[in-house]
Amino acid sequence: MSPRLRVAGRSAAHHAPPPAADQARLPLIALYAVGALPGYLAPAITGRLAADSPLTATQAGAIGSALLLASACAAGALAGRVTRLGQARTARTGLLLLLLGCPLAGIAGPGRPLLLLAGCLLAGLGAGTAGAVAATGIAAAARPHRLSVRGLLATSATASFLYLLLPRLGRAPALPFLALALLAALAFPLTIRLAAARTGAAATRTAGRLPHRRAGLALAGGLLLWSLAQNALWGISAQLGLHQAGLTERRVGLVLAVALGGGLLGVLAAGALGDRLGKVLPVGAGTALIAGCVALIAAGRSAGAFAGGEVLWNGLYPLVLSYLLGTAAALDPAGRWTVLAGVACTLGLVGGPLAGALLTARAGGPAIGGLLGGVLLLTALPLGLAARTATERARPVLPAQRRTDHVDRAAVSGGDQ
Repeated sequence: MSPRLRVAGRSAAHHAPPPAADQARLPLIALYAVGALPGYLAPAITGRLAADSPLTATQAGAIGSALLLASACAAGALAGRVTRLGQARTARTGLLLLLLGCPLAGIAGPGRPLLLLAGCLLAGLGAGTAGAVAATGIAAAARPHRLSVRGLLATSATASFLYLLLPRLGRAPALPFLALALLAALAFPLTIRLAAARTGAAATRTAGRLPHRRAGLALAGGLLLWSLAQNALWGISAQLGLHQAGLTERRVGLVLAVALGGGLLGVLAAGALGDRLGKVLPVGAGTALIAGCVALIAAGRSAGAFAGGEVLWNGLYPLVLSYLLGTAAALDPAGRWTVLAGVACTLGLVGGPLAGALLTARAGGPAIGGLLGGVLLLTALPLGLAARTATERARPVLPAQRRTDHVDRAAVSGGDQ
């Protein structure tokens, strides 16, 4: 074999993803779903806690918010630390917390609110820990956008299945918690494929200063408002359908179920598009279209406007979110911005229902649509700028530029000698 062929062989081996990375794909997808599902199931959890129980709707909502806040706190605390602690050990810790917290919350039920709160806090810490491991691993993958799309697809499909299954099993408040515990138990054996703790230079690289801080802060701040505005509308969607669009409760439920199914199509579309359009166009144009859907849903007086807006909106949401997660991964391959982006989305999820309730009490549908749509349009600018920075960072270096950089490094090395 000639020297040139040997060098080419080493280069190809360097660029090919290691076998461990291939083995970690399924565990990362499973952990992503486990970490995100409490947010998807929050309406079912709070609704069952408030139904035929001593808890008021406000108290049940506060317990659900505590679960999500615990998840956000755990993920934020672990940003940049997963590699040093070890993916496998951290993931197992998170899943064990879920396996402890969910049964405790299910057994306690609304009759013992302190035990219920303790179980929800443990479950939230576990979900945030699992999500942090998934976000860190996805950011370090060879194709983070494709892996994040698969994680979103697994989460959406599992949530849709549970929303169809749980009502058939009864109205017991423990059922959503038991479903989360079962999923955590199924994901636990997969952690054997994850990496152990790293020491030395590999761990030091992830402990340095956050790269692209301006773009990352713009992404996190924009995502917080982006998530808050959409979850504010989602929290009052049923009311708008009943009182403004004139639908019956059964038809509103059907529209929302179809809309959630449309989210699966949005995820599949994101996977089919890949990086063909870059990141800036899907993020900017997609957010602008979402703002239009929000205004249509809030201001529409007909069943067609409400249903069409809901279905289109729920299809666009995961599509744009996948590109935002890809942007976060490109800004920091160590996964810290990806974890913090997830924290921002979770905080928006926590505050969204309260914001929606306040807006409903003080303004009508058109005013709500105009305000939330305006907020979303404003977020398109910082999110688009962050996507542009990520695109420029991922731009391949030309061969001529590589040669120039090599000559420059050689000259510097010679000068030092």
